[in-house]
Amino acid sequence: MKLLRTVALDPSDTFVFDPAAEPGEWAVPGTFRFWSDDPAALQGKARSAFRGGFLGLQSWGWSTLVQVVDVKDGERDMVVGLLAHRLVERLGAPDLAVARGAAEDEVAFAESLCSEPAGILIAIRRTVEDGEIRETFRTLRSRCGSQPHRAFSFVEVDDERSAEEIDLAGAFLGRESK
Repeated sequence: MKLLRTVALDPSDTFVFDPAAEPGEWAVPGTFRFWSDDPAALQGKARSAFRGGFLGLQSWGWSTLVQVVDVKDGERDMVVGLLAHRLVERLGAPDLAVARGAAEDEVAFAESLCSEPAGILIAIRRTVEDGEIRETFRTLRSRCGSQPHRAFSFVEVDDERSAEEIDLAGAFLGRESK
């Protein structure tokens, strides 16, 4: 089983996002953070997070890149629990049971992005088309093999992939995901 962790190849995220996620945090796409926003009205760092940020679960900050990592027994449940608590604390989910269902959907979606081998980096791009938020993902592979990652040592390895739609807000209200 694999999930996503934030990665920082350089300090640029600290200038781009407010707040920036710390390297090594568990991460999800986090598009649900923008459901109550008008993307056209977003400016500055909030707009940068909308366009290209993954949500770090510990800091509730943003990261340009995430890395596919293998998970140990129990870590997936811990990530779901962490996100569920954040949904209650930060977004006002009605209770932990409802939040856990929504968190399970978001973590499952993050897990679906991890079909590549551990170590592959993923970038996200969000746009608005016909009034709907669209996510696309790119995978990046190191040109350096197993050496430590450095900025500018990656190549894109596949075309953009559209995300399946997860309705976290609907999960809070008992609606089915698309």
